[in-house]
Amino acid sequence: MAAYCQVTGAVPGFGHSISHSHRRNKRRFDPNIQKKRYWVPSLRRNVTLQVSARGIKTIDVRGIDAVVTDLLAKGVKL
Repeated sequence: MAAYCQVTGAVPGFGHSISHSHRRNKRRFDPNIQKKRYWVPSLRRNVTLQVSARGIKTIDVRGIDAVVTDLLAKGVKL
């Protein structure tokens, strides 16, 4: 499974790691993806989401019901 946040849409970034001698090597910056299980009162069941740390904070602020409603409107399968 790709490193992808279902809430914020965060995807890996690409760039270079630069050594002390300033030689560049290609690398990948993955978002901090966590598998988290939430109880959704409107669906009356648990939902498992792959969310980034920022996505967890978004759910804390907006609430799980609002976030799940937006995800279902986008057509994401939960």
